[in-house]
Amino acid sequence: MMTNGIGNVLVGQSGGPTAVINASLAGVYEAARSLDAPRIYGMKYGIQGFLQGNLVELDKLLGDKLDVELMLRTPSSYLGSCRYKLPDPAQDEGPYRTLFALFERYDIRAVFYIGGNDSMDTIARLSAWGRATGSSIRFIGVPKTIDNDLMLTDHTPGYGSAAKYIAAIMKEVICDSSVYDLRSVTVAEIMGRHAGWLAGAACLACGPDCDGPDMILLPEVPFSPETFLRKVDALQRSKPNVIIAASEGVRTRDGVFLCDLVSGGGQLDAFGHKSMLSGTSRYLSDLIQSNLGCKSRAIELSTLQRCASHLASRTDIDEAYRVGAAAVEAARGGLTGRMVTLRRMSDVPYQCVTGTVEIEQVANLEKTVPADWIAADGTHVNAAFEQYARPLIQGELSPIFVNGTPRHIRL
Repeated sequence: MMTNGIGNVLVGQSGGPTAVINASLAGVYEAARSLDAPRIYGMKYGIQGFLQGNLVELDKLLGDKLDVELMLRTPSSYLGSCRYKLPDPAQDEGPYRTLFALFERYDIRAVFYIGGNDSMDTIARLSAWGRATGSSIRFIGVPKTIDNDLMLTDHTPGYGSAAKYIAAIMKEVICDSSVYDLRSVTVAEIMGRHAGWLAGAACLACGPDCDGPDMILLPEVPFSPETFLRKVDALQRSKPNVIIAASEGVRTRDGVFLCDLVSGGGQLDAFGHKSMLSGTSRYLSDLIQSNLGCKSRAIELSTLQRCASHLASRTDIDEAYRVGAAAVEAARGGLTGRMVTLRRMSDVPYQCVTGTVEIEQVANLEKTVPADWIAADGTHVNAAFEQYARPLIQGELSPIFVNGTPRHIRL
């Protein structure tokens, strides 16, 4: 059944959550509802859950405007998530036959998947199978990742809020570290496996009331213990309290993660990525204490970076909603095998518009921090990075407080 060119729709969320992934879900839901989609289904626990027949009817769960307002303020993935990699159909057609049979059972005409690199791989595989089998179902990727590493989009929803949290927390850590008149180094470990966008956001702590971090270490720059220690020692000659923001994905020249020098390695997920990186800040803190003999401590921001909806960027929330709605419009227009993108028109005033690109140009690729946005000595980012990131953290959306804590929506 088709209504206004959209028909029944199915939406899922995948990969690591963000503070605004539910805003994209709200954008898909409200856009589909405005087009009178007969049914708006949600996958429970992503494509893996849907393979097991787990889905809900969003048009029955989200009954009023308050539900959507809470959705905009709720972190994590309302529908649940997964890290499931569809097999190569040449090796195993089973999951595709199951999925397309389920699409037919529920008369799904458009599928939207909100996620990052690996989720775009899922959309690419589904759309390719659809084309090969003559299916008219439209498959659209909705970008999401705090890592900001998706190709062909200026930035990704989720990054701005994580960057805002990192900048705010770094300012507070810098204030705290200056309490005592003692030589000390604080190393804050920030997410980012292969790209330093999140660690670079620590530069946004800098302002009239704060100098920002003294060093920022990115995965894009190979780590040298000797160079690092010389830099820390030189900094301490001019100031007692040194603050370092370090990406969890910092590696040696040989490609070894610093965290592996502490933990000895870790498990890989279905897509071949390390399932957890932890220990970079501890390695650096121990290195400083052992070689420079000063007080040093490690802080891991960990999952707080992606779930702090109370400190989300209003710009980020609005854009997350817009890419969800734009995905529905793309499907309505007959597009498939595409990902929605954000294209920056200007920095001042900040303006961004949506578009789409072929999913194969995005899936399984990573966008790293440009070399000319990194300081010459590799231990900081420069003004070009700040000019890029600063607009993305602007504005706030006040939580709805009930009995002293923010109210969220849950399935």
